[in-house]
Amino acid sequence: MTYIPISPNERDAMLKTVGVGSLDDLFDAIPQKHRFPKLDLPPALTEMEAASLLSEMANTNENVREHLISFLGAGAYNHYIPSVVDHMLRRGEFYTAYTPYQPEISQGTLQAIFEYQSLMTNLTGMEVSNASHYDGATATAEAVNLAFAQFRGKRKKVVMSPSVHPQYREVIRTYSQGMGLEEAGDDPTVDLEAGPESLMALVDEKTMLVVVQYPDFFGRIYDYTKLIEDAHAKGSLVCVVANPTALLMLKTPASMGADIVVGEAQPFGIPLWYGGPYLGFFTTKKSYVHKMAGRLIGETIDNRGQRSYVLTLTAREQHIKRERATSNICTNQGLLALGCAVYMSALGKTGLSQVANLCYQKAHYAASELSKIDGYGLCFSDPFFHEFVLCCPKPASEVNEYLLANGILGGYDLGKDYPSLENHILMAFTEMNSKQEIDTLVEVLKEME
Repeated sequence: MTYIPISPNERDAMLKTVGVGSLDDLFDAIPQKHRFPKLDLPPALTEMEAASLLSEMANTNENVREHLISFLGAGAYNHYIPSVVDHMLRRGEFYTAYTPYQPEISQGTLQAIFEYQSLMTNLTGMEVSNASHYDGATATAEAVNLAFAQFRGKRKKVVMSPSVHPQYREVIRTYSQGMGLEEAGDDPTVDLEAGPESLMALVDEKTMLVVVQYPDFFGRIYDYTKLIEDAHAKGSLVCVVANPTALLMLKTPASMGADIVVGEAQPFGIPLWYGGPYLGFFTTKKSYVHKMAGRLIGETIDNRGQRSYVLTLTAREQHIKRERATSNICTNQGLLALGCAVYMSALGKTGLSQVANLCYQKAHYAASELSKIDGYGLCFSDPFFHEFVLCCPKPASEVNEYLLANGILGGYDLGKDYPSLENHILMAFTEMNSKQEIDTLVEVLKEME
């Protein structure tokens, strides 16, 4: 955020407008003892000293580009990003004007979002895509919101598979507070080897939405066609949380009959930076478009007969009454949506398919080699894409600590979210992991006492 200073006259005019005489009067509502607390701060630094200190602190962060071999996934993946992606994102036309608050004069931004929407609908097989969300978790929460609006509050039950990303389920629980929803299936202590058909016992005439993941959090691939058919027979909608890279190799959620397909688009051109921002995609059927949060960009012809782009639908909180807003967490991550579109365009269908195939092949090679180590093996026998659960002879935290000491960032410790998986690690492999790196992982684990 840019700081724009004001003159004393401008400050006084603003104070007068809000009805106070001075800055001190402005803060009268704050108790005196809290206005100027004593802060234990070090002496001030010059800009040069501060820059040097911050640079030194930043250099203590180890990262997968320079320091570590990474096999950590669990929703954020280390993929190669062509240089053209960052080049386009840093262009001033996009970098400083990524949100079309004045859509009629934002043709470049609108076209970029339109292209992103088109690519996401092609990828998922769905009919419409919005202009994106903060991340995959909030996009999934918005699917719950859509279902609630579709049934006008007459159905209030959400069935969530326990193999949906734990953080996504937590966001849904938080976001649905106050809506009076009943949540079922969100139990990490159940039989995790049970397939998706086990969810149907929880679906009834009160269910508005069933949420599943594809591939699921453990990397397993399921065909949800039968589940979706059965859920539809009960009148429920179904949301599929999808890994976009996997969709280049697997059948689309739309072909299974999904009503909503959401997910995290970070694998498509967005780096593994510390905590984000990331990019949540949201696609659905055309019949639900008016219940969908966020923006929708459309293509039309202007009065000169030229192709142009318009903000066709927008349910943003700034534009309508707060209490009638479709959502209060929807935005469009326009800059990141642009990066995603550039990434997909640069690689093309062939390149994206090659990335997916490399992820698949490397993961299966790793699974084969790791299974040969005494005490290690695959936890589940189901087909998987580029992640799998590795059973370990010791607690996952100890294994990961040993790997880190050898310059390897291990997998995700599943015991943090699933009590029965204390000695299990979720390992992820992408095109960035060479055969040599995988062989190194195997050798290091063999050496672990």
